[in-house]
Amino acid sequence: QVQLVESGGGLVQPGGSLRLSCQASISGVSIYAMGWYRQAPGKQRELVAGFTSGGSTNYADSVKGRFTISRDNAKNTVYLQMNSLKPEDTAVYYCNAEGSVYPYDYWGQGTQVTVSS
Repeated sequence: QVQLVESGGGLVQPGGSLRLSCQASISGVSIYAMGWYRQAPGKQRELVAGFTSGGSTNYADSVKGRFTISRDNAKNTVYLQMNSLKPEDTAVYYCNAEGSVYPYDYWGQGTQVTVSS
């Protein structure tokens, strides 16, 4: 069983910062990778930032230099630090984990990030 609980979303002005947290409760599942996705209305869900099983990080071109993914293994928590936020960053952000047990892809409930004046 994998449960992902997100927090940290909200309303922020352009240029501001937010830090998203994903607390993972994992039992009986091996996790191969974790990351953050986002989806704006009418658009496809896209990878924002992620860890591979080897610990490497990947970022969408649109967020490179502004967003940073990190993790605290002791707390089983993954973070997404978002700086220099732009209105186009507005979306629902989802925590994702890829695991060894069906359905193999696990998702959090999503947290709304709105960047607006």
